[in-house]
Amino acid sequence: MDPQHSGQDVLRCDQCEALAPKLYCDICHHNLCKKCVGEHILDESKKHNVVPFKNRRSTVFYPICPKHTTKQCELFCEQCASPICSSCVSSSDHNRHKFLDIFERQREDLQKDLHELETYIYPRYQQMASNIIAQKADLCQNSQKLTIDLNKQRETWQKEIDTIISNLKSNAKEMETKQLGLLKNQEDNISRTICEITQNIVDLKKLLDSKDMCLLVHEYKSRNAEFRKFPPQCKVSLPIFSPHPIDTEQVQKQFGTLSSKEHVYDNEGTDSGAIPSNSPLLDVPQIKTTINTAIGHSFINSVACRSGEEIWTCGVDSIMIMKLHHLQGQLLKSIETKSRNVPSDIAVTRDGSLVYTDPNDRTVNIVKNAKPQEVIRLQGWRPRSACVAKSGDLLVIMLSDDIQRTKVVRYSGSIKKQTIQFNDKGQPLYSSGPTKKCITENRNLDICVSDYMAGSVIVVDQIGNLRFTYTGQPTKRQFDPIGVATDSQSRILTAGSNDYRIHIIDQNGKFLRFIDNCHLQNPCDLCMDTKDNLFVAENRIGKVKKIQYCGTIIR
Repeated sequence: MDPQHSGQDVLRCDQCEALAPKLYCDICHHNLCKKCVGEHILDESKKHNVVPFKNRRSTVFYPICPKHTTKQCELFCEQCASPICSSCVSSSDHNRHKFLDIFERQREDLQKDLHELETYIYPRYQQMASNIIAQKADLCQNSQKLTIDLNKQRETWQKEIDTIISNLKSNAKEMETKQLGLLKNQEDNISRTICEITQNIVDLKKLLDSKDMCLLVHEYKSRNAEFRKFPPQCKVSLPIFSPHPIDTEQVQKQFGTLSSKEHVYDNEGTDSGAIPSNSPLLDVPQIKTTINTAIGHSFINSVACRSGEEIWTCGVDSIMIMKLHHLQGQLLKSIETKSRNVPSDIAVTRDGSLVYTDPNDRTVNIVKNAKPQEVIRLQGWRPRSACVAKSGDLLVIMLSDDIQRTKVVRYSGSIKKQTIQFNDKGQPLYSSGPTKKCITENRNLDICVSDYMAGSVIVVDQIGNLRFTYTGQPTKRQFDPIGVATDSQSRILTAGSNDYRIHIIDQNGKFLRFIDNCHLQNPCDLCMDTKDNLFVAENRIGKVKKIQYCGTIIR
């Protein structure tokens, strides 16, 4: 039995087997009694470091320099990104280079990885797993509601529509089963990755406690880049039943169809800015539909997609404030704000609920069962614009009461999670004043704000660090962006309120093209549906145009 590793044996000197050795060679990992120390250190084939037994394994081991094999690499060259020894420092290869203590340098990298895993990557995977559970519940709840709606419609159509009802129920169940399968598969993958991250965290903590620099320098490989590439996030498509007026000659056509939103996959970890070939920009964008909301609003301020067939709008109106329109032109619903104030902005949650900001009331509200409910109430600030993040959080642009400060705040429900206001130099990211600013979250989790007064689109990452600022293209007219939207390829779209053109840039701020052939008039807001159709609200004439600018034209 190995006396060094047995819990049952008494420790002995590794050279003479004397009991209870008092010394230890940290280089050779040998237990030594006092009598054997001299003989041990006479072995000049390698270095020795004899310490009291209680201080064993306290020696820091440095890698051997490949150029000077008798030297240890105790320093790290920042320019060359490699360990070096004291002889390397004086060589011409490292003239005027900056050197760091290798131990501190490696510990810093390990601590950064550990911090990112514990504070960002691991919690993010946990959040994604929780989102799947919530989406599964929403799917089941929606399925129950769908069945009720179908049964109510069946009562008015009697026997001749029983077959249609049966077919629609079957289709709904098939959609539910298919999507539950997609969610279960992703849930398994995320759970497996969470286990790997947990083990990696444990391993990193062990490495941080280790004194073996050979192991830290040569054998440790960070997996954070791998974990940072988050898997595609499956967005549940909730089937929607759309009833139509009854026409006995076209029973099946007019009864209504069971439709579903197209599956949207969020490849949130992708760093590439490449545009897949299945969604190229069209040479000639086309107006697919024009919705006239003038019957609902004197002026239109904001637009938000509820589904592929329905949009919410808000504006100035003497009675009802927010309107739900079908793309065919029908006014489906009208909702009055709780305070009877004009809302500043609207957005739609993942379950289709309407969110609106009320600056005069200092509140952000959500509409449930046709009744507005207060979610956030501010003090000293007024909410202006809002969007729903992919995590379900609310991102709210707010302006201070003295209109001198603007910031973006992230909320989970009514709980504040994050504030974005300044750049790394302590300067404001956004302009002051009450002019319109719009916000959206990109597919890569960047936060995009169109700032009319600043004449720019400001893009920060999910942490709040400034990535870039887009200030338009060289032109005789000033760039005054109003409205911002992003598509499935992480492209960013904004409207020029002076030149009446849509600017399209990629996720890194590179200009791609204009949409300038759709005869826009006073564009004031943008939104996108799940199929990358762009909706442009025109302020003074009360119209919303649906524009196809990418993909393949279906004739």
